[in-house]
Amino acid sequence: MHALLVRAVVDALQRIFVEGHYADKVIEQTLRSNPKAGSRDRAFMAEAIYEIVRYYRLFSTILGKEPRQLTDFWDVFAIYYITKPLRQGQEERGSLPEWREFARIKPTEVIRKYQAALEDRVVRESIPDWIDARGAAELGDRWPETLHELNRPAEVVLRVNTLRTSREQLQKALLEEGIETLPVGNSTALRLKLRKNVFMTKAFRAGHFEVQDYSSQAVAPMLEVEPGMRVVDACAGGGGKSLHLAALMQNKGQLISLDTLAWKLDELKVRARRAGVSNIETRPIENNKVIKRMYGTADRLLLDVPCSGLGVLRRNPDSKWKLTEAQLNQLLETQQTILQSYSPIVKSGGKMVYATCSILPSENRSQVDTFLASEAGKGWELVKERSILPQDEGFDGFYMALLSKK
Repeated sequence: MHALLVRAVVDALQRIFVEGHYADKVIEQTLRSNPKAGSRDRAFMAEAIYEIVRYYRLFSTILGKEPRQLTDFWDVFAIYYITKPLRQGQEERGSLPEWREFARIKPTEVIRKYQAALEDRVVRESIPDWIDARGAAELGDRWPETLHELNRPAEVVLRVNTLRTSREQLQKALLEEGIETLPVGNSTALRLKLRKNVFMTKAFRAGHFEVQDYSSQAVAPMLEVEPGMRVVDACAGGGGKSLHLAALMQNKGQLISLDTLAWKLDELKVRARRAGVSNIETRPIENNKVIKRMYGTADRLLLDVPCSGLGVLRRNPDSKWKLTEAQLNQLLETQQTILQSYSPIVKSGGKMVYATCSILPSENRSQVDTFLASEAGKGWELVKERSILPQDEGFDGFYMALLSKK
């Protein structure tokens, strides 16, 4: 452990929890600010920041107060370091260097407080009270295991771009660059055996893959697209699922990617060029007319709607500290509005997929049922659905439902 690295972690924590910045952006800036750090040092910083963000409530409870000053976050790091073996089921205890920054913490006292805190689930698993109550009410007996699994670090999964290469060819190419991968299921997915920076590889620059979780990769195939169709991805964002749809369409037909944020569509254009995708047209949603002009024109519609993101806490652990119950309730309204106002885009005989990266039934099946019972839902029927919890296959929590229009 080096003082400069720990100081970088402590500074990052203050930016996240005091200044309110997003953890992924802070980590990105922290690594950029330490260009001489080797791969192990960079991994140390990223892992420590993410782990402390995950278990922030636990460490704050052990500390006995809400950390605000830099000295507080040095103490939080000490608690993280000492309790790490215990959290991972190991008997040995971590030992701290005899630095003045750690003079306030005694390992025996920290461990004793830590063990006492384990009795309370919201502290042990580090979750806000309201999310714990909501999860228990909606998932029942499955909630404790789900919550525990959401605290496991996310694996890095790649989606092979079949417009450029095959899974076997990509696996071989990455191995030549020192990156071992393992196939996931009967699909185009590969997971990294060890976490490494794949964005610097020749294969990535050549557009041979995208980083996309295995659960997320199940959404595009659910839409049952075919080459030559007119397909709309109405909440495209950065375009990960649009690129997957384009590959399934074999670059044939028309794929229209929409989003309310134009800068995200600009990012999609860059990714599409790298991936060799030529059938995507981007359109920013500047007003309702953009949607209404498309009514009755699409064979397929993907609604990957804004959601709580509670299924992807593994990779975005700070979102549980930023999300409020009022925001969740607003998201529920937004989801239903999108379903009812965007669904007319589909022509008769077409299909639509409603998807979220949430584990809450209130954002998932309940929204589908509400839509089907509404005036806008007349003529629609639910064909199939899939609900994925993180403990099911070891990947992100997701929901997707396929609906058809008569």
